[in-house]
Amino acid sequence: MATEDDDKSSAWVVHGERIIYDNEWMRVFLTDVELPDGDRFEHHVIKLRAAAMTVLIDDQDRVLMMWRHRFVSDRWGWEIPGGLVDEGEDPEETALRELLEETGYRPKTFRHVSRFQPMVGMVDSWHDVFVGEGAEKIAEPTEVTEMARMEWVPLAEIPGLIAKGRIWNSGVLIGLLHVLASRNGAAVDVESDAG
Repeated sequence: MATEDDDKSSAWVVHGERIIYDNEWMRVFLTDVELPDGDRFEHHVIKLRAAAMTVLIDDQDRVLMMWRHRFVSDRWGWEIPGGLVDEGEDPEETALRELLEETGYRPKTFRHVSRFQPMVGMVDSWHDVFVGEGAEKIAEPTEVTEMARMEWVPLAEIPGLIAKGRIWNSGVLIGLLHVLASRNGAAVDVESDAG
């Protein structure tokens, strides 16, 4: 979304696009773009469904983490509960639904902390991060195939896990780093222009 502060002279111009692949998970477009210097070419653009995730913190300053394998990168790592936003669903509803399905927990308080795009040069996919505090177990998880195990990890251990490469998912990093920054007294403005 353009604002009055944007310098339109550096904006790329889209002359058109066509779908070259389409399914329930993604749409791939070939987009006719023009650079500010007049150079014009076709660029691939991938549009994915939005996602939402939750950093859930208990009363002992621990975060609920899931140890899981990602086949695309063939890599294991710690992640937070989350998933794709269903059609007609609000990201907040998605985050709460996924939290309950994957962990059986519900937060006592819940707030939105960030909206971001993980790969802005080629992929269009909004991701919303929420923080829930005061974990309350209300059910058993119904989605049990997505992780090897679930653990409450002390927030104090999170920087070390990031440094060791055990936490590497962009949404997880954004959520956890937000929590760590806000706990260390950093001023964090959560107002966003979703555009």
